This record gives sequence, C-alpha cells and structure tokens, in this order.
Amino acid sequence: MAKPLSEYQRKRDFAVTSEPSSSSPGRRAPSALAFVVQKHAARNLHYDFRLELDGVLKSWAVPKGPSLDPSQKRLAVHVEDHPLSYAGFEGSIPAGQYGAGDVIVWDRGIWQPHEDPHKAYTAGKLKFTLVGEKLAGDWALVRTRLKGSGDKEQWLLIKENDQQARSISDYDIVQAQPKSVLGGAALGQAKTALPDQLTPQLATLADRAPAGDWHYEIKFDGYRMLARVRAGRVHLLTRNGHDWSDRLPRQVKAIEALKLKDCWLDGEVISLSHDGLPDFQGVQQAFDSGHSQDLVYYLFDAPFLHGHDQRGTALQDRRAALKAVLDGNKSPLLRFSEAFAADHRDILQSACSLGLEGVIGKRAGSPYSGVRSADWIKLKCRQRQEFVIVGYTPPQGARGGFGALLLAVNVDNTLLYAGRVGTGFDQATLQALYKKMQPLSRQSSPLANPLSGSQARGVRWIRPQLVAEVQFAEWTREGLVRQAAFVGLRSDKPPEQIVREQVLPQNRASKISISHPERIIDPASGTQKAQLAQFYQSISNWILPHLRHRPVALLRAPEGIEGEQFFQKHSERLAIPHITQLDPSLDPGHARLMEIHTVAALVGAVQMGTIELHTWGATVDKIQTPDLFVLDLDPDPALPWKSMLEAAQLVLSVLDELGLAAYIKTSGGKGLHLIVPLARRDGWETVKAFAKAIAVFMTQQLPERFTATSGPGNRIGKIFIDYLRNGRGASTVAAYSVRARPGLPVSVPIGRQELASLRSAQQWNVANLEERLHGLKADPWAGYANRQRISKKMWQKLGAQPPSP
Repeated sequence: MAKPLSEYQRKRDFAVTSEPSSSSPGRRAPSALAFVVQKHAARNLHYDFRLELDGVLKSWAVPKGPSLDPSQKRLAVHVEDHPLSYAGFEGSIPAGQYGAGDVIVWDRGIWQPHEDPHKAYTAGKLKFTLVGEKLAGDWALVRTRLKGSGDKEQWLLIKENDQQARSISDYDIVQAQPKSVLGGAALGQAKTALPDQLTPQLATLADRAPAGDWHYEIKFDGYRMLARVRAGRVHLLTRNGHDWSDRLPRQVKAIEALKLKDCWLDGEVISLSHDGLPDFQGVQQAFDSGHSQDLVYYLFDAPFLHGHDQRGTALQDRRAALKAVLDGNKSPLLRFSEAFAADHRDILQSACSLGLEGVIGKRAGSPYSGVRSADWIKLKCRQRQEFVIVGYTPPQGARGGFGALLLAVNVDNTLLYAGRVGTGFDQATLQALYKKMQPLSRQSSPLANPLSGSQARGVRWIRPQLVAEVQFAEWTREGLVRQAAFVGLRSDKPPEQIVREQVLPQNRASKISISHPERIIDPASGTQKAQLAQFYQSISNWILPHLRHRPVALLRAPEGIEGEQFFQKHSERLAIPHITQLDPSLDPGHARLMEIHTVAALVGAVQMGTIELHTWGATVDKIQTPDLFVLDLDPDPALPWKSMLEAAQLVLSVLDELGLAAYIKTSGGKGLHLIVPLARRDGWETVKAFAKAIAVFMTQQLPERFTATSGPGNRIGKIFIDYLRNGRGASTVAAYSVRARPGLPVSVPIGRQELASLRSAQQWNVANLEERLHGLKADPWAGYANRQRISKKMWQKLGAQPPSP
C-alpha cells in the first residue's frame, strides 16, 4: 500500500518548487474539516477543489470551476492527495515542474459532510455543505463511469438547489469574483497587484549609530524619487506622488532599458560635484534651468520587483534582488546605492570626513513599511532640515534682495516661528529667491506665535508656500535654530508637511536599561527586544489609557515567542522596574496585583520579557463592581473570515436590540472582542451571568453558528462566545497590546463602520500599526466613556434571570 502523499512527493522537486513538501498526513487540533479552491493557471486554466479528509486534501481538478447553477454539472478530475499545508499555497510553480504556472487561493472555508464522509467517498457520492468566503450551501461530488486520461477518475461537482443557487445566465461566480481571498489579487499578480501609488519608507533622525545588525548607505543630498514600472512603461514620481517623468527623460529611458516587469523602485536623484560628492544646489539648479538630463538616479530599494510584493521581505534580500537586476545596467545615470564599509561606531565620522551630509542606517531584516519608523534612521554631520519661509527682512549695506529669511515649522496645524537664516546665499540666489517671494506678499503674519516688536520690525510677510532646506548648529531652548545657513529650496515637499524633526536617541526606551536588546523576540518578523520596547513607548499615548487604574496581568516570553511563556497576575518576587504594586487587600491570600500607568513601567515590563498585557474588567478603586464586560468571539480556526464578520454583526444586532452600545477590537489572534462599558453598579457574578445569558441566547437562536460551551471539541465549525473573561480575576488582552504570535500582531480598536472591510484579526502588527494611528481622522471608540446599566427588561428579552442576591 502506497504511503500517504507518495504520489504528491514523486511528482515534485522541492529544491525547485516552493510548494509545501509535507511528506505525511497532517495532524491538528479538533476543528471542522477544511476546504480550499485554488485557481491554477497551468497549461490550461482550471480550479483545484480540495476537501480535507484523513489528514490530507482530497483533490479534484475542475476545468471550468464551480458554478452556483444546479443545471451546470461541472467535470471534476480526481487527482493525487495534497498535504493540508497546501491549502495556504499561493505563488508560481516554476517552468519544468509538474503543474507549472501561477496559483491563488480562490476560496477557502469548511465543509460539513451530510453522512459518514469515508463511506460516501468510497461509494463515490459525497454530499456536503460549504461555508466559504465565496461558496456556500449544499453541494455534491459524484463519481461517474466516464473514462478520462490514464487512471484518473471522472467526477461531477454539482450545486444543490437551495437558497444559494443562482442561474449561470444571471451570475457566473468565477467571472464575477476572480481574485484571491488571501491578498485580493487576480491570478498572475502574485499576492498583491501593483498599486498606482506608493508611500515611501522614511527615516527617523537619530543621535548615534545603534548596536546590532544595520546597513549604512550615503545620505544622498537630492530629491527622493520612486520609479513605477507597469507594462513596460516607466514613471518617475516624487515622494508626494507628482509625476516628474518629463523632467527626467534620460533616467526614464535608462530604467526602460532594464526591461523590468511590474515594479516599484525607490531611490534619490542627485547631482554630483567635480569631487564626485552629492551637491544639493546642483540638483535645484538643474531642475530650475531645465537641464536635469545629467542627474544621477541612485536606487536603494525595491518594494515591488517583477510583479512580486517585496515589502514584507527582509531589507538585505530586497537590496540583493535590486542589485541583481541592475547588473545589466549600462547607463551612467542609473546606479545602485552600495552599503557603507565602516564599523558602526565610526560610521558618522567616516561620512563627515568625506564631506557627506550624513548616512542612512537600515535595520537588517526589516520590512518596507511605507511609514517613518525606527527601522530606518538618519545620522547627520550637522543638523539640517526643511523649514517653511514666512517672510524676510530688508537687505543691509551693499547686499541686494533681502537680508534674512524668517523660518517656521508646523505644530498642530499652525505655523510656529523657528528662527531666521541670513547666510549661505550667493548674489544669484538672493535675486532669484527675492523674485520668487514678491508675488507671495501679504500684510499680516501667518505665524500662530506673534513676534516681539523688535523681532517683527521691518519684516515683509509672505504666504507660506516656499520650503527652504537649512543647516544649523542646534535648536535653542526657545525652539529657534542657531548658526543657520541656507542650503536650497525644496520643490518636492509641500509646506504643510514640514515639522521639526525629533531626534530618536538610541536609549529611547525611557531610562531603563534593556538587557539583551538584540535578542530576537519573533523570528517571523525579526523583531528585537529593544524594538518591542521602542514600539510600546511609541504607542504609549494610545495604550496607557486602557491600562491605568486596572490590575494588569503579563504574558512573559523571556526567550522570545518560541520559548517558554509565563502568565503572571501578581508581582511575586519579580522586580519589574517602575511597576505599581497594588494594595494587598485587593486580592487577599496572594502576592500584590500590579498596575502599569507610566511609560517607564510599560518599558520596564518589556525589559522583564513581557509581550502581552491583559487587564481586569474593573478599576482598582472599585474592584468589586466591573465597569465593562467582554464577549470574545473565538472561532474554529477552519472557519472563513467571512463567518467571523457575520457572527460579529449578529451579536451586535442583539446588543442593539438590548439597547447596549458595544465597541469592537481585533483580538490579534483569531477573532474579535466586543466590549460593553457599564455603570459600576452590579457585581462580578451578575455581570458574568448577563454575558453568559447573551452567549446562551445566541446559541439557542443559531445553534449551527454559535456555542456557549468552551473547548475545541465544542466549537467545531462554530464560534465560541467566550463570556468566561468576565469573572473576578479574569482578564482580557488590552487594547493596543502586542500578541505573542508570529508577526507580533496587535489587538486594535476599530469603528463599527470599519467592520465590513476588516480583513483579519491580525490585520495590524508592530510593523504597520503606526501607519493606522497616523491616518486616523476620528477616535474609533468615540463614546466609550459613556456608561450603561443592565436593566430588568434586558434580562427578560434574553429569557434569563439575574442571579439571586
């Protein structure tokens, strides 16, 4: 008897193909049976229909794909079993390999056999229900007596006539929904289609080179430029999305000559001086004079390359791939930005001795997140940044044009005075800049902080539309630049984006010493212990309001998430820096409970190996009366995400009917948390009983979807409404807490209007949460401070009774 999956193994060379190489049937925790449909552009386009049974995926090739029309009996050719791990496979099978071509996950979910699946499979007549992202309802697979090629059995895939059935003339699902359910891409686009716009990764100003594995490049003194290649056409775009292709025609042709497939490349356009060093004024003069053809385009990253999304790929791998495609470049206008060859302790001194502006450091293993983060840092030989020009003073003596420029930066959507610059101009620059400022004249100051009489005397104000780059010695205590010198105008940065750059000190994680800062906490993302501390500090304004005044429990993983993990509710003998130990009377018979209410305590917890932060449903001042309850929607992992969204909407509808406002957050795990704020009136037993009553009500109304009984065996194909977190001493992961899972996802509050578009319970993580927080226009939990009471009428609607006093 052949070993399981032996035929699958025989047909594939796993040194060449990226398909999973599982050699034995899979075993996993109790769960519903999974199904997957993969769209496969092999020699002929077809759909691979796979059902989990006996630890493998029983597989059929369906040439025309599934149809919702019961009259459409689709041919399904039985092929070899596949490993369970194949259910998540997307990518390209290389030429020369069995099944060569692109594969996407077209649909996935669970299947529920109507009778014993083993007997039905052997008899050749499987009837089942699908619960997928796209396919649903009752189906049948029926073996026929038709002879196919070789010994492959011919089956038919048939949709049963139920509420989900639709006529093919009315709706063809494979045409109407062609994309992957994982990344949303159509076949041939890998996992993500090339976006029309791309936000560049930005660097954070730092005071010195950090320890660890970093790559350093020259800080180019030019204009940031992104190259988009689509269908052979090249467009060069500024960091703000302006198309400058017409201004850089020779550089466009140089990239076209590389004959790249769909790409986004990142780099900087610079002018080289006679000494071969970057010359910012040379760039500005080249664009102003229309002679930008000789500018050099240095490339340093490739977020997308040959149609593949590389943003999640490690920095060094992205750069290696970019360098490989540039090996065939013959244009002197296109170059690769090589890494700086120097020890990190000497890196800045080496750059400054060469007359460079500074260096850019990039953390090895980091992704391309498209935001300003601590993964990219800039070290400058002298402080230098952009300022908005808001006015100028008259010239003195024989000088023409103007005397000095008045500078400002944006703070909270207003302009604040930042000093003046009166050096660094030659006569031509004075006259050209003076000419640019004349049409912008205005009578009043655009500054939010008015200048004193002596400072404002003789100032000519202008509309804040010009941006100057200025180098200077330091910031004064009053927030003004000292010993400033003009470098040039910036036409690639809008005034409203100009803010004071804040230095990221390398001891950023408060004043607490982080032991083993280079320790990898999560191998999947390469996140180090120091980075986790920095992440928590960076989001402290978001997470601390959910931690303050509540007992906190810590999930600690001192050796990283793949090592042993500890759940700690009491302070015991562990000395966590700056953590607050609560009154022992709050939890008699145990060591003291803990509270985190400062940044120092937050970072101190990370120092002691903490990853997750869990809080009680009551505050320390009224520990016996909860001020919220939680409904944790915990799904069978095999269920499709669509089922989770539908379940959340159903529970929210019941809460609406009860008159209770609920607030949603991703769990950072598999499901969602619904948080219901309460007035502090009822005790733990009553609140927990009420949460249980909701769970039981949902289970009674929709037993095929929900269960109120814990344990993996009880939630097969269902969602467990976990109400058990509402007892005294129980806790729930806090809003904005990291989870100890691969990729370090974060539990994130969302608005109810965002629920329908939510893609996963792990949609946000330590790498991309900052982008969401910066983009928020409104508080997703607006109204959360309003407290509600559980009424007698609510109990009645649920058909339940409160516990006896």
